Amino acid sequence: MDNKQLSFGETMLAVAWSFIGLRRRSDFERDVGALRPAYVIAGGLIAAGCFVGILLAAVRMATS
Repeated sequence: MDNKQLSFGETMLAVAWSFIGLRRRSDFERDVGALRPAYVIAGGLIAAGCFVGILLAAVRMATS
């Protein structure tokens, strides 16, 4: 296994798949050593912010 660190975009893709629960175990095992913790935290915060924003927009549309 090579020790290539994933770029921010590749990390965001891994976080996105994990966030919606569709990550294959083989992909996770391949990427787990290459993920940078700071990128994972940033990606998780960005994904959570987008999720909350979408929920707020949906509620605003439903109540107007």
